[in-house]
Amino acid sequence: MSIYPDFQAQGYDVIGELGRNREGGRITWLATNLNTNQPEVIKQFCFAQAGSNWSGSEAHAREIQVLKGLNHPGIPSYLHSFETSDGFCLVQEYIHASTLAEPRSFSPAEIKQIAIKILEILVYLQNRIPSVIHRDIKPENILVDEQINVYLIDFGFARIGSHDVAGSSVFKGTPGFIPPEQMFKPTNATDLYALGVTLICLLTGIKSTKIDQLQDADDPYLINFRHLLPRLSLRFIGWLEKMVQPKQKDRFTNAEAALESLKPLDVIRLPAVDFSETVLEFKANRLGEKLRRDITIKNPIPDTLLEGKWEVAPHPQDPPHTPDHHAWISLRPAQFSRNHIRCQVEVDTSKLMADKRYKRQLILHSNAYPASHTLTVKVQTAALPIEKTKLPYSLLIGNFLLAVAVPVAAQRGSVEAFWVLASILIFGSMAAFETTKLTLPVSGLGISVGTGIIIGFNTFILLALTGTGLTTLFMLLYPPLKRRKLIAKYRQSEKSLIKP
Repeated sequence: MSIYPDFQAQGYDVIGELGRNREGGRITWLATNLNTNQPEVIKQFCFAQAGSNWSGSEAHAREIQVLKGLNHPGIPSYLHSFETSDGFCLVQEYIHASTLAEPRSFSPAEIKQIAIKILEILVYLQNRIPSVIHRDIKPENILVDEQINVYLIDFGFARIGSHDVAGSSVFKGTPGFIPPEQMFKPTNATDLYALGVTLICLLTGIKSTKIDQLQDADDPYLINFRHLLPRLSLRFIGWLEKMVQPKQKDRFTNAEAALESLKPLDVIRLPAVDFSETVLEFKANRLGEKLRRDITIKNPIPDTLLEGKWEVAPHPQDPPHTPDHHAWISLRPAQFSRNHIRCQVEVDTSKLMADKRYKRQLILHSNAYPASHTLTVKVQTAALPIEKTKLPYSLLIGNFLLAVAVPVAAQRGSVEAFWVLASILIFGSMAAFETTKLTLPVSGLGISVGTGIIIGFNTFILLALTGTGLTTLFMLLYPPLKRRKLIAKYRQSEKSLIKP
């Protein structure tokens, strides 16, 4: 035996239940139209159903009266109706969408979009003559599809002008979503209260059946929610608080006023990040130097507080590190909570290779939008502190040849000797620009050779040649050998240094 009612005689095959209101004697079914093979919604009113305390057979006619007159893309269309043995059925367009009561996450922009579309529906209802007050706005009665199209359903408790759709004096609405005036004299501000509570459910994630957890102990119509939404903009919070004021006079007068007030607001007001510069360049003048640069960060968004924490982005050449500690880059302060802050970036080049260029990224994680911002750090390390002496070989050779000529000039006369010695001094002073120590041994070697040419290479001359020659040879070979040794020693130490 089927658990669903048989409406095939009326041209429908019921395929599922969409909702049930036992106290109201209403069940909503999903059915297939046997003529069109399209899904449609059947709302069944069971006037004599056990457990139902909602009476008045004229109620269905009142809802039909409302729905027939409505023509809005956010309200499912009325199709037709038919009688049953125990009541009445109303057939409406089927909307493939979920209610806001079903678990689902929305972005701040989407939540604002939903609020605007509901308010646009309410503006349409309130501008009708006579106006229509829904009186049962809640998450279960709002459909939202994947494209954020919004639909308002269930007009069973609606009021047309001064008349109830349900036509009875029983309590109408859902506890927690009704303002104080709803039972006696609802106005255009009445539906705003319920919409505000619905948005609070959506923003806080609280179920509609648990809304009493946010009700004030002294005034159940006062909803305390501000503490649950610290990231929302203060202006939007103020707008939402005005929507749910217990007293009508403290709310917006109608949906149009609430809509115009909402449109320019940002749901979430986040800080922003402005850097004084986005690329920091460092250049070391000596090995092991610690370099420092300051960077200023500002938050230009009023009524917000910027909170941030620095991290050096991982790099394949850097040793493993934590967000709080890096091998050669440090920042002070590492985290902050201010709208104007100067941070110092320090680079320790003692752990870097000489004469290399390094490039790393700094990441600022913050409560701003976007949540992460990057800075580029470029470092040029100092060259090796090992001098490469470039010897003035042409000057030294000239100095040597002139020195050889000194004994010859001395033999010929004092004038020639004077000019030769003067030339030696000139060449020597020129050579001294590059190396002073080599001038004397080269000159001594030249004079020894010149003297040997004139008087012969006797024992004393050979000793002089040996002394000056070895000294000259040592002074020519030692600097490059020493430099090569120092370079080899540094290259060995480079193995423990961080590569670019």
